[in-house]
Amino acid sequence: MQKTNLPAFRQLLHQYPEIAGNEKETAKRIYAELIKCNPTTIIQNVGGYGIVAIFDTGIKGKTILFRGDMDALPIQEVNEFAYKSKFEGVSHKCGHDGHSTILLGLAQKLAVAPLKKGRTVLLFQPAEEIGQGAKAVINDTKFAKIKLDIAFALHNVPGYPKGQIVYKKGAFNPAVISLILRFQGLKTHAAEQENGINPDVAIASLILKIKSLIHPDLTSPDFCNITTIYTRLGSLDYGTAAGEGELHYTIRCWTGPKLAETKNKILNIAQEICTDQQLNYDIEWLHYFAATANDDYAVDCIEKSAKRLNFDHVQKPTPFKWGEDFGLFTEFVAGAMFGLGAGEITPPLHQPDYDFPDEIIPYGVAIFYELSKVINEVV
Repeated sequence: MQKTNLPAFRQLLHQYPEIAGNEKETAKRIYAELIKCNPTTIIQNVGGYGIVAIFDTGIKGKTILFRGDMDALPIQEVNEFAYKSKFEGVSHKCGHDGHSTILLGLAQKLAVAPLKKGRTVLLFQPAEEIGQGAKAVINDTKFAKIKLDIAFALHNVPGYPKGQIVYKKGAFNPAVISLILRFQGLKTHAAEQENGINPDVAIASLILKIKSLIHPDLTSPDFCNITTIYTRLGSLDYGTAAGEGELHYTIRCWTGPKLAETKNKILNIAQEICTDQQLNYDIEWLHYFAATANDDYAVDCIEKSAKRLNFDHVQKPTPFKWGEDFGLFTEFVAGAMFGLGAGEITPPLHQPDYDFPDEIIPYGVAIFYELSKVINEVV
């Protein structure tokens, strides 16, 4: 088998990023490389543009899922290297180009060094960034036919030494949801605001009351982070008092029940304030990410694999605060997500100067392969 140069492939994906739900050309490029690895089965268009590659030994054993994501972000890249994004306002600022490349590297490894038993399932998932890809994949009948025993995913994590394996039992990252509160009052002449209904007091009150729900203690099961994302009131017409507006938030809690509780509190606050201010309002919930609940056995396998490889590894005391679509998989199959150190001076995720470090690709490939051996082979 002629191996694809993995850093070169990652940089190719980086040049041609596609946002969530539009990963058509990315999927084509991945498929073209996957077929060189001769998997037992390749399934295309899973949950959108997702791809599933199955390596089946034909000998009874565990079926292991390894998930990588493919989508980019609507962020303008500021880097000036040769492989910078060719698309205005779109770039790989979360490292999904690297995650997909690691999965391709695993496919290459399985092609030249097959396992002794079981099945290895590689999922190249679409639409991770908007929290819709995992649900679409799970609900796809083509994927539902694959009976999984355990599932793994990794995410590169800036701020940790390159190649370090970062793991944690229990909650690995939070349940996350975004919301939009829209208010409708009544516009009137700015000189006679008593004749209208201005949402300004309601918005000011809501901002303060919603902020009071924040529980910043990372070690507490009641952790709750609420971030104001955007707000708007009225329009730039100085003769007219505002008659409508909106507030946008993200909410993060370690568990689904805590998130549900916080949502209900926000609903009650909004109803109380808007009733008092005689405002009509509506709430839209969007971009839901389930909490990733790491299975103890799965985490033990990650630690064991890191030790066998002599990789630097660390157990994180508290979860990461960012959401991840992989959480939905851990609701129906035992599994775990772990971090792969991207460098202590690497720019943070979602910043316009971030770039996935090619040096950590071999670490990702090696630990995924070692995990498959730990679970499906007696060593």
